[in-house]
Amino acid sequence: MLSEIPISPPDTPLLNRINQGDSPHALNTAQLLELSEELRSFLLYSVGQTGGHFGAGLGVVELTVALHHVYNTPHDRIVWDVGHQTYPHKILTGRMREMHSVRKAGGLAGFPKRAESDYDTFGVGHSSTSISAAMGMALAARHQGINRKVIAVIGDGAITGGMAIEALAHAGHVRPNMLVILNDNQMSIGHNTGGLATYFAKIWASKFYITMREGSKKVLEKIRPAWELAKRTEEHMKGMVAPGTLFEELGFHYIGPLDGHDLPGLINTLENMKDLEGPQFLHIRTMKGKGFLPAEQDPVGYHAINKIEAKPKGPQPSADPSKPSGPKYQDVFGRWLCDMAERDNRLVGITPAMCEGSGMVEFSEQFPGRYFDVAIAEQHALTLAAGMACDGLKPVVAIYSTFLQRGYDQLIHDIALQDLDVTFGIDRAGLVGQDGPTHHGAFDLSYLRCIPNMVIGAPSDENECRQMLYTAFQHTGPAAIRYPRGTGPGTLIAEGMTQLEIGKSVEVLRGERVAILNFGTLLPQAISAAKQLNATVVDMRWVKPMDTKTIEALAGEHDLLVTLEDNAISGGAGSGVNEYLVEQHLVVGILNLGIPDAFIEHGAPEEQHAWIGLNSSGIESAINAKLGTIPAYPPAKEQLGL
Repeated sequence: MLSEIPISPPDTPLLNRINQGDSPHALNTAQLLELSEELRSFLLYSVGQTGGHFGAGLGVVELTVALHHVYNTPHDRIVWDVGHQTYPHKILTGRMREMHSVRKAGGLAGFPKRAESDYDTFGVGHSSTSISAAMGMALAARHQGINRKVIAVIGDGAITGGMAIEALAHAGHVRPNMLVILNDNQMSIGHNTGGLATYFAKIWASKFYITMREGSKKVLEKIRPAWELAKRTEEHMKGMVAPGTLFEELGFHYIGPLDGHDLPGLINTLENMKDLEGPQFLHIRTMKGKGFLPAEQDPVGYHAINKIEAKPKGPQPSADPSKPSGPKYQDVFGRWLCDMAERDNRLVGITPAMCEGSGMVEFSEQFPGRYFDVAIAEQHALTLAAGMACDGLKPVVAIYSTFLQRGYDQLIHDIALQDLDVTFGIDRAGLVGQDGPTHHGAFDLSYLRCIPNMVIGAPSDENECRQMLYTAFQHTGPAAIRYPRGTGPGTLIAEGMTQLEIGKSVEVLRGERVAILNFGTLLPQAISAAKQLNATVVDMRWVKPMDTKTIEALAGEHDLLVTLEDNAISGGAGSGVNEYLVEQHLVVGILNLGIPDAFIEHGAPEEQHAWIGLNSSGIESAINAKLGTIPAYPPAKEQLGL
């Protein structure tokens, strides 16, 4: 048991052999146990060097070793859910020496990625997809006559998602040959087992029991009353000691729960289940952060860690007071939520399993009766909010931009169509950095802007975020305020809350020829570029409704309007400006700057902005290039031949 993250590479002779091409199939039990210890030690070291997801990977070390020992991967398919727990899988499948590059520009992704390795059978970042994807692979193998094993590994949090439940129900109908492994680290499913349950689980997974079960089934099926009695007796027996009755009713052969850190037991069970026909379900219990004492004691805090920096010797200079270090936007939201809840007892807070990430910990503690964590179930979160709004409450839904996509139908049909009073705090808007394209909030302005009844705000700093959240909450109807991951420019946040005029912008700088219409937190970059160009800058604030009077005025006073947003150009805020100009027959040069029609790979946020020209120098260059194609207005005398 380690209590500190090693800063030097551990000795890993077996792991080195596996990464040099040896197969884990030939290792004996003692070697596999040693391999597990080496894998855990190297995982601790490598994540300490890079930062990244941490606790979940430590919890599945034995499972990962067992799967790659028992199954013929990558011919046999292992589909991981969410992807937080796949660092051990990456290390075991030839990427050990590349782990230093994980989540860095040009390096390994922090999640499974099909283009990265044949062992990554399905790209993932969102939860609850593994059972559907694995079932698709199993049915494809059946259709093509391929002898292939397919395994879905899903956590107890992800199995609450609607997709997972739908897939389980469908699997019982079409009966593919596949194995679902529920990794229960007791973060969502409660303690419900003991020694008796473990004992029976071992019996149910034994070859003797399986043979007797299948043989008796063939005999008793011919005597229906006897078969029904035997079936009910088995189900009731299992139901007394294990939570598997639900899965049996859905058509799965359920085994478990088993100790997920008992490597020999896992291997024996997987070997016994490998050749069974139809849908199988193995329930294992693991400990998140296993083998690292601080992570075992605080699995939430050690879900992910930052890079461990070496401590320099000698006295260190104090922090530069000129560099702001304000709160994260999620904490601005969390503070506003508590302040607003004190003022209005109709406020309730809803999150789909993102309490910490959305800054709701303080709210959940201060107002436990008004806090609802619905688990990973975004569709339910939105319709729950809709139902609350129907009967007099004022729900606030805290949700990541990328996860709001999963509740889009509910947003349209259940909330916007009925013009219900629901406020959205949309976190992780724009480019999110190292988590990459599965987590970018690149599309929310585009997919929200087309929905009737929506009000959409994009604050440029921390204080504006607070005031716009207050304004959205006071508005009667659906309203969304989107803000990025991380900290803002360090703007002083007012204690009070002021209702802003919806659809009204603020002029920041006055210049000539060029007007930059900024939507969101790229305002510092806009100002920096504008000072080099002597350009006007307007903080637009609202994407819907837009300040059309200001757009019209700016079009009459400038040669070029530049829209700037941390969202996809297609259908985004800039598109809204374009539409208004066309509608009003206003002729002016236009340049839309934002996220291009591409999925932006993982890297540091500043790198990502530089790649697509959303840093100050990129903005300036794009504007200069566009200006070169636009004649000045009014035309110079020489252009008129005077």
